[in-house]
Amino acid sequence: MAQLIRIAYLVSQYPGISETFILREVLALREMGFEIQVASINSPDRDLSNLTAIERAEYDRTLYVKRTAPTRALWAHLRLALSAPLRYVRALRFALRLGRVDRKRKLLGFFYFAEAGVIANWMQRHQLAHLHVHFATPASTVGTIVSKLIGTSLSITVHGPDEFYDVSRYHLTEKIESCQFLCTIGKFARSQLMKLSPVEQWDKFEVTPLGVYPESFQARPAKVRNECFEILCVGRLVPSKGQHVLIQALDHLVKDGQNVKLRFVGDGPDRKSLESMVERLGLAPKTIFEGAVNQDKIQALYHQADAFVLPSFAEGIPIVLMEAMSMQVPCITTRITGIPELIRDGVDGLLVTASDDDELASAIKRLICAPALCRELGEAGRRRVLSNYDLRTNIRHLAEVFRRRLQA
Repeated sequence: MAQLIRIAYLVSQYPGISETFILREVLALREMGFEIQVASINSPDRDLSNLTAIERAEYDRTLYVKRTAPTRALWAHLRLALSAPLRYVRALRFALRLGRVDRKRKLLGFFYFAEAGVIANWMQRHQLAHLHVHFATPASTVGTIVSKLIGTSLSITVHGPDEFYDVSRYHLTEKIESCQFLCTIGKFARSQLMKLSPVEQWDKFEVTPLGVYPESFQARPAKVRNECFEILCVGRLVPSKGQHVLIQALDHLVKDGQNVKLRFVGDGPDRKSLESMVERLGLAPKTIFEGAVNQDKIQALYHQADAFVLPSFAEGIPIVLMEAMSMQVPCITTRITGIPELIRDGVDGLLVTASDDDELASAIKRLICAPALCRELGEAGRRRVLSNYDLRTNIRHLAEVFRRRLQA
């Protein structure tokens, strides 16, 4: 009889509207017989009334670290300190050393240590011997401290690219050393870990691609071209997504006489700046800001779009591209980081140079003027998802990695 694998998942914010792939992964692993329990540093990014039924069920069974009562957190630390005082002191020193000579970062390390104590106590109570964390950002810093506190094994799924831009801030080398193994969502991310570590550490790295359920994002019926060519952009409104470049491209297209409309789905700190730019260029009649939209509403917007455009400056391998491709929406995005692993230029979609609004406008115009190309790229995009980014297949691969690494 196969050994039951019990894993604690640690997430910065769960469920998150832009990180639904973590929810899908947790649910799929449970269906495969894994026991997965989730701890989240922060509460959900929406009011509970805006969660889907599945998200609400996950909310009810998740540990929310920052909502732990101070007295319970103190008791957790007291229990850890009394049960293994030397290990407790070493873990505290490790947390404080992460700040080096910066007092603010040392204080941040102390707060991470406080959160780690809550998670470590929770893991011990539930007899969870392995901790897995998504993203090599602050949540995995907390997870690394947890591993020092109670000696649990640790793994991280590294997405990039933020962690690769500031290795010191995210303590990436320390995390590589502390992990039993690390998963990467693609080969570009793996290459960045290889760059940061001695060759003796490379056998820790596993490529475990993300994906979507093709049956959940089914190929739409033959698309009747909108009278006004509709461009859809889904993602947080943040500098790394390059949405200002897309507005510049829209301006070029309108001045060229193209009948186009741009729809943004998502929210974030750049929204005011984007809206201001739209007003300044006189593009308000051509631009719609939908705000954040749950997964149960996003498919209608994919159905409606003539093209999906993601003009990012920095990415891992975006799930939203996989969703659009699965529904046979022709995609245009930038040839950066791991994106060319998903989209081959001219085969599964179109790739442009990041920041080049003229090239982006030309690529969009190419689709406007070539309905047959839209159809070909849409069909090829779905085939690409089916062959390489079917979530069920890729989670089976992740499950095999967990079994091989944790049962060894």
